[in-house]
Amino acid sequence: MTDIFLSYNREDQARAKLFAEAFEAQGFQVWWDVGLRTGEAYDEVTEAALRLAKAVVVLWSKKSVSSRWVRAEATLADRNKTLLPCMIEPCERPIMFELTQTAELSHWQGDAEDRTWVAFLDDVKRFLAKEAAPATAASTTPLAAPTVQETLKPGQSGSAPSLAVLPFTNRSGLPEDEVFAEGMVEDLIWALSQGVNVRVLGSMATANLSRTIIADPAALGRQLGVRYLLEGNVRRVGGNLRVTTQLIEAATGTVQWAAKFDRPLTELADLQEELVTELAGSLDTQVYALEMERALKKPSDITAWEAVARSSSAYRKVDAAALQSGIKEARRAVAIAPDFAPGHAMLAVALANAYLLASPDDPAEVERIRAISERALALAPDDASVLNAVGSALCFIGSPEEGERYTGRAVRKAPGSGVSHQYHGVACAMLNRLEEAMSHLNTAARLMPGSHLFWAVKAWHANALIRAGRWGEGEAMYDECLANAPDFAIGLCHKAMFCWRDGRKEQGLRIVKALTASGLDYATVRRTFGRVFINSPTRDEMTSAMDALWAEARGAA
Repeated sequence: MTDIFLSYNREDQARAKLFAEAFEAQGFQVWWDVGLRTGEAYDEVTEAALRLAKAVVVLWSKKSVSSRWVRAEATLADRNKTLLPCMIEPCERPIMFELTQTAELSHWQGDAEDRTWVAFLDDVKRFLAKEAAPATAASTTPLAAPTVQETLKPGQSGSAPSLAVLPFTNRSGLPEDEVFAEGMVEDLIWALSQGVNVRVLGSMATANLSRTIIADPAALGRQLGVRYLLEGNVRRVGGNLRVTTQLIEAATGTVQWAAKFDRPLTELADLQEELVTELAGSLDTQVYALEMERALKKPSDITAWEAVARSSSAYRKVDAAALQSGIKEARRAVAIAPDFAPGHAMLAVALANAYLLASPDDPAEVERIRAISERALALAPDDASVLNAVGSALCFIGSPEEGERYTGRAVRKAPGSGVSHQYHGVACAMLNRLEEAMSHLNTAARLMPGSHLFWAVKAWHANALIRAGRWGEGEAMYDECLANAPDFAIGLCHKAMFCWRDGRKEQGLRIVKALTASGLDYATVRRTFGRVFINSPTRDEMTSAMDALWAEARGAA
């Protein structure tokens, strides 16, 4: 087993050589890619070495921070707890590694007596000594995304669905489009790995597949151990480059989703990253939607992960029945697998949603939600899905300062997750960091097209606009929310309030009378408004309008 895997950008090879030679002089076995033999599969050999290394020393520089390969290697090393980073040039590290202790060796040119080098070398020695203790051999399965927690108890916990991105076909036949197609697959895999709903295989698992096996989805799914396959092609249509994709269920060969994305050839270099993000976001949302439906159709024998998906699916609507269904399924997840962290996290946020929207003030319930959140964090302190749920739960029980710390960590760990941006946007809105909130909520909307939670993204964006005193824009945003969730009672209360403020009193009164007839009482509305607009400079103005509207509605009844 290699002692040290050296991760660096090819343009920093001269500096990397200094590190490799210095480590070897200390008796360490060092792997760096200059040692590859002709004919070896670069991806396979590199990934195997990365996974088997006892320590991964990442050399951060201006070039390496922009390298998807180096970032991917650092991500896997961080997940495997083998990461030992250092700076070889002043640069902005990727945000998810900003909090990782990093040696500053920008000045170092190979001096074995340099104090900073000696201190870093001592850290490496201590780390390797610790790793020398007996341990389970590292996995050599293909690279997968740092998504939800993996199975803890076979058949009980479960995990996110797995997906393989097949090599894209170049339909135009032009060499430059072949390069684009290959790069598209690499970028798409990286983008999907930054989400939380899908486990995606690395490109080395599919790069050399034969056309025969690709033509047989069931056999390919079995060979790769995945539930879904994504195939695609690129071709030129007039002045555009078109990317066409389809998501296939491997076991049946059924096309579950298909989409096409066009970008002008003249702007392709600038828009490629946007294209990748849009495709990855759409795919992540579609796979999770399919998995929710799959889980809902199973009468029994579900995993904890599937119970969490069922709980999440309840929030397609927000009424009393949906709130209780979300809680019931989350409790089911915890009962199925008591050590499954996402189950506890989902229960915390389900209870917090019910508290926010429907419950009277209850300090004991707040403490119970806190305790469940703490249990989830104790089980999986670095899981982005857990951080998302815990952070939002804390926001909903009135502690946005605390919640923001967890949602911020979730965004840094899973920057490609729309849900991470959604919940961080909520936290920022509650703290009146309004431009930041709207930026994250815009990103969430872009990453979650067609999501069952799209209405909530729009509702919280409207919340931020109202806090900013941008009433007209807030109403337009709530109209988008209600287009996706027409029965959302609190959303309808907002619509009535907008009408009342704007002089459309009869329309506002009609909405309030309908809500009252459905059983909604104003005490609940006023309490909920107070909670969702915690810290808001516009809360008093809005509450006054609501008081007047409901008072007139009662008088006219």
